Amino acid sequence: MRSTITFLLDGKAVEIDFARAGSEPPTTTLLEYLRSLPSHRGVKEGCAEGDCGACTVVIAEPSPAGTLRYRAIDSCLVFLPMIDGKQVITVENLRSPEGSLHPVQQAIVSHHGSQCGFCTPGFLMSMFALYKSSSLPSGDQIMDALGGNLCRCTGYRPIVDASRDACALGPHDHFSARESGVLELLAASPHDAFCVRSTGRTYIRPASLDEVFAALEEYPGAALLAGGTDVALRVTKRHESLDPVIDIGAVPELKASDRSGGDLLIGAGVPLADLPPLLGDAYTALSSALNVFASSQVKNCATIGGNLGTASPIGDLAPVLMAYRACVVLRSVRGSRRLPLEEFLTGYRRNALGPGELVAGVALPSPRGAFVRSYKVSRRRQLDIATLSAGFRLELDGAGSVAALVLAYGGMAERTERAEHAERALAGRVWSREVVEEAARSLEADFTPITDVRGSAEFRTLAAKNLMLRFWDDSKRGIR
Repeated sequence: MRSTITFLLDGKAVEIDFARAGSEPPTTTLLEYLRSLPSHRGVKEGCAEGDCGACTVVIAEPSPAGTLRYRAIDSCLVFLPMIDGKQVITVENLRSPEGSLHPVQQAIVSHHGSQCGFCTPGFLMSMFALYKSSSLPSGDQIMDALGGNLCRCTGYRPIVDASRDACALGPHDHFSARESGVLELLAASPHDAFCVRSTGRTYIRPASLDEVFAALEEYPGAALLAGGTDVALRVTKRHESLDPVIDIGAVPELKASDRSGGDLLIGAGVPLADLPPLLGDAYTALSSALNVFASSQVKNCATIGGNLGTASPIGDLAPVLMAYRACVVLRSVRGSRRLPLEEFLTGYRRNALGPGELVAGVALPSPRGAFVRSYKVSRRRQLDIATLSAGFRLELDGAGSVAALVLAYGGMAERTERAEHAERALAGRVWSREVVEEAARSLEADFTPITDVRGSAEFRTLAAKNLMLRFWDDSKRGIR
């Protein structure tokens, strides 16, 4: 099993042998590596937790269509082995070989979109990723693309205007002319599994499920890594020395999704950015949750399996997935099993995974006409941890009474939970505002929230009640 990784930087193949004496630890972030190079200091470290976008770079890799797909990522959340077989593009690469500015750079200059300049490289890379994917982006698409980048002095209007004007010229640039050569170089890169042992640490990147199970058997206490947006914080913020690490991000079985028997089965390794096309019009509440979930940089790496596997009490996806009555698909050498999501989450940061088991996917039954909505209360629209979130589902009988109901909340307890008292208070009753107001008072028996920097216990309780009333109002305007 190889101990080297290969990727493209500055249009050339770079090989790092972690077995070589003095090599970087395998949990070295891409940001740390780039800033160690004298020619790639444009990438900046602002927060080291994927919150500011100053470290944004673009990763290019082959798409199913046989072209390159360009994704903006936070380089502070990506370990070096995760870029094996990919092309890394930094702000230094934007200028053409002839020396002219890239359209996104020229647009920033023309619109006076940079002042102190610290955040500008990250903004340029987010703009570049948008430039390569959309020639006429809507206002919402531009704001989504820039939502993971923070500016403290320029203001967003000139940056938004620069993005719109640059994209109108795209997507052809000097990268387009070199795509075939890049694809050939990437195709020549090894695609098998590798095991890195450096500075006393072990990092394994299996290439199949069987290899994952073998690694789990050998290293039962290993940290499982998918997209890295949560696990990487243990290194960048808590300064832990993760050992060993099993990186499941290259396992094709975990990236597959299909529809069978009316269910939508989503592979645990599917990045959140790839979910909307899979969801279509059938799961609009989940699509709505994804719109305010995180930045593009985070969603390009974060996976649905990783989001649930962390068992965060404030995970934005768990409440709406409960509303869809989702089941978590678990796999091991012993076979597979499905657990309803509320049974999979067992406590604060705890789940029902057994020894040698991993999250292989999420099964979403068809809503079949049920009214489902998701809500998030936070201090800002994007890139913020929720104060509380909710996923609600309503089914009425012919008389307008509640036949089935799910009221799931995140941020109200040590795990995402259903409001059982409130659900019972509504069961079989006429779906009216008066009844909902009465049932909302039952939330005080369901939850005893805490007070923290995101909101007081009193605010959470009041907001949770108000979300029930908003759901009632939304249902009256949009019930099918």
